Amino acid sequence: MIRLSIAALFIASLSTFSVADEAVADGACIQWLDQSIGKLNSSQEHDLCALTAGKAVLVVNTASFCGFTPQFKGLEALYQRYKDEGLMIVGFPSDDFNQESDHAEETAEVCFINYGVSFPMTSVVKVKGANAHPIFKVLHEKGEPSWNFNKYLVSKTGEVIAHYDSSVTPESTQLISAVEQQL
Repeated sequence: MIRLSIAALFIASLSTFSVADEAVADGACIQWLDQSIGKLNSSQEHDLCALTAGKAVLVVNTASFCGFTPQFKGLEALYQRYKDEGLMIVGFPSDDFNQESDHAEETAEVCFINYGVSFPMTSVVKVKGANAHPIFKVLHEKGEPSWNFNKYLVSKTGEVIAHYDSSVTPESTQLISAVEQQL
């Protein structure tokens, strides 16, 4: 009878494992990243699900004319160092702090030409307030960006692990250690 009870408990516990949990465990898309968004300076779109499925993700709100803009160099180095181990960085340019160009071509030049960014960059979005992009509304659970170059680390299963403000550089041991724990 005890064996039957243990077996029944085991089977019951399996039934609480949801389809969403199973999909994420298998490297499928995180629900709140299952969307498309415009590519920077392009008529094409990024499929965020395809870019991020089964990966740890670092989401960064960026701006081209900010004192923190040189962090693009460190972000690119971080991406190159860990992309083959399962890190995806996605940059979201924003003019919420009045430091982004009104012209996508200029933003693209800063990112791709001046800093050699190869990780995905999206079209310009809102990252704070009621009109924030839906992704940033999820990220706000760890805190709304207070300036450009806030960084949000997301686990492979979609949990928002941490929020780092602009002063935490891509080279910081704090950020690198957290990234390595997620890989």
